[in-house]
Amino acid sequence: MAIKQAAKNFGFGEDETMLRDMARKYLDDNLPVQKLRDLVAADHDAVYERGEASPWDAGLWKEMVELGWTGLAVPEEAGGVGFKLAGIAGLVEEVGGHAVPSPLVATLNATHVLAAADRSRAAAFLEKIADGAAASLAITDAAGNWEDVDGGVALSGEGDALRLDGEAHYVQDACKADWLVVLAKRGDDSILCMVPADASGITLQRNDIHDLTRDQAIARFAGVKIGADAIVSDDAHDTLRAAWPAVLVTVAADLVGCAEWQLQTTVTYAQDRKQFERPLGFFQAVKHPLVNAMMDIDRARSLLYHAACCIDEGDPQALDAARMAKSAASDAGAFISDRSVQLHGGIGFTWECDVHLFFKRSMHNQVLYGDGGFQRAKLADNLIGPIGG
Repeated sequence: MAIKQAAKNFGFGEDETMLRDMARKYLDDNLPVQKLRDLVAADHDAVYERGEASPWDAGLWKEMVELGWTGLAVPEEAGGVGFKLAGIAGLVEEVGGHAVPSPLVATLNATHVLAAADRSRAAAFLEKIADGAAASLAITDAAGNWEDVDGGVALSGEGDALRLDGEAHYVQDACKADWLVVLAKRGDDSILCMVPADASGITLQRNDIHDLTRDQAIARFAGVKIGADAIVSDDAHDTLRAAWPAVLVTVAADLVGCAEWQLQTTVTYAQDRKQFERPLGFFQAVKHPLVNAMMDIDRARSLLYHAACCIDEGDPQALDAARMAKSAASDAGAFISDRSVQLHGGIGFTWECDVHLFFKRSMHNQVLYGDGGFQRAKLADNLIGPIGG
């Protein structure tokens, strides 16, 4: 059987390059690191005592919507761009590289799921996202499970007299979302439905997380009424399995961008800071870890765009490729986060060092939907079978 030739440069062409470069310039101009710090971390005590949603720039989000970023993953027939995932990954790399506080990553992941759902039912909601509505996945149960599970929400009733009761945990940027994609159990079936985040009966309990650039919450549903037209998939497991490669790639792209920022910032510090009348980067104990971090990040980036290309081309091995990308990105993020703090010396451990903003975002991304070890265990199950099986 002939082996399918992969797309040149993983399908990353002129349009994808233009989008990435435009995003980089826009975020360089509109969210330099000092503005990010002033937005989310100006006051150490306020951050850890506020008990409320993390601050974000709604005006910046509006401009991102006007640039068309929320519609990139929306299919053309639903009013979106239908952009290749390789290009979306390039954009999200820049978002991670600027640690942008926004619901963009959560919205893209919700869009991936909706695009894999019943298109006729999901079309109206996809159009809303293309027009700028933010969305988030409410699919995780209290134990932190999200794959092949029924969630913690129950759907009851018939026809247009349906109600939701229960809890969804680890909902990303829930406090910024306009819509929630909810996984609910109905009898023996699991369904996906769209629910306005401000619907009567929904309460959000914000989790206290280290990442200052996003929210996470428990979404509680108490007799939330929905109509039959809110159901976008009668087989949630199949829909989520189809969307999962793109979800993992999107989170991995944010991780790679965040790791690249930490690497470049630490390299610059090692060049500028002098010790014993030499730049820090002169010493092998500094330069070697940075080279190792560079190789780890480049490996993760290569796997990232390979996975995106597999998804764009409909490769049946796309999920395996996406797990490899998320695994490598999680490991690279952990390594450079550790070294970036260490190699900044005493200042690296303080609130005044910008590295901690990216360190914490990376920590969150590393475990979101499974860290490196989890992804490798899933790969092993798929490729060689369960141990003892």
